[in-house]
Amino acid sequence: MELNAIRDAFDRVVKKQKLTTSKSQEVIDLVGHEIEQALANIQSIQESNPTTSQKSILMELRTKINMVAPNSQLEGLQKELNANLSKYPKVLEKYFNPDISKAYRNVDFDPHIVNHIIASHFYREGLFNIADSLIYEAREPEAISLRSRFLELHQILGAMKVHNLEPALHWASTNRASLKQINSNLELKIHRLQFVEILQKRSQADALNYARTYLSPFASLHMDEVQKLMGCLLWAGKLEKSPYSDLLSPTHWEKLAEELTREFCGFLGQSYESPLSVVVAAGVEGLPTLLKLANVMAAKKQEWVAMKQLPVPVDLSKEFQFHSIFVCPVSREQGSEENPPMLLPCGHVLCKQSIMKLSRSNMRPFKCPYCPRETSVAECRQLYF
Repeated sequence: MELNAIRDAFDRVVKKQKLTTSKSQEVIDLVGHEIEQALANIQSIQESNPTTSQKSILMELRTKINMVAPNSQLEGLQKELNANLSKYPKVLEKYFNPDISKAYRNVDFDPHIVNHIIASHFYREGLFNIADSLIYEAREPEAISLRSRFLELHQILGAMKVHNLEPALHWASTNRASLKQINSNLELKIHRLQFVEILQKRSQADALNYARTYLSPFASLHMDEVQKLMGCLLWAGKLEKSPYSDLLSPTHWEKLAEELTREFCGFLGQSYESPLSVVVAAGVEGLPTLLKLANVMAAKKQEWVAMKQLPVPVDLSKEFQFHSIFVCPVSREQGSEENPPMLLPCGHVLCKQSIMKLSRSNMRPFKCPYCPRETSVAECRQLYF
């Protein structure tokens, strides 16, 4: 929402600037036209009485320019533009608070782990020189172990950008057993694109030979896909006009590169997304809430950095939610192994510590805080997410 407000404010400034420029140009063009017309009249006057005629023309020109009032018009337009320009920085200050230190909380990090995360991020992004420099200067030689693996990944992806699938096929065949264990048909997808490339750039016979050699092993499990590719042979040289023209879409290459990267990182024990990128993106999304909290707490002369739990939830998008969590509606504490969520017979859920407090440490039955039903600790069941 904040970015939408900033974009709207920027669009208003741009619109006003364009309008001011247009109107200013109209005023200048009008004054220029009057001057040019006066000069033309002076040049065409009779030689009999040039002085009197020139004076009258100049007087008429001054009257017309006074009526246009270019100075006043241009000054008014500039004032309106300056007013809009002066409001925009205030909008930026409102939504982009430069003092983010208010939301900072001192946490003890292990520099060794942080260096590994940063180096891994650079290797993942293909910035090998930067990662090597970081490892050398931070004296973290162990982190270089990922270099060769990510270098292989980027060589495969680089080859795919020029429609060279040989490195990808070699990797897929090498990891065929691992791909089968996770029920991945990545190797078939690579062969499918290679088959289409051969059919487009070479001959029908070459494509058929390739299918016999490399696609036939997949026929038992993926007969529909293989039959579809065999149908393409009938449209050799005009595949773009065939019912199978979707196989020529560039999206197949993009999706294949994404899937290959996902499987490659999975076999390395790495996530598809860079952990550093995810953390930074989640921090950016949660920062406005933390800044508002810091400002409110500062106004109340309280410190939030010493709290074990934030007094307000920090809502993040679904892409940042990796584990199910439960927050007790009574204690407002997050469930844990020591304090797990418990299901009451009525269907409501509380944390174990809240149930123990309500039952006076299992000394008596208690009433659910959200409905009239009474129950006991023995009737509650632990929930597992």
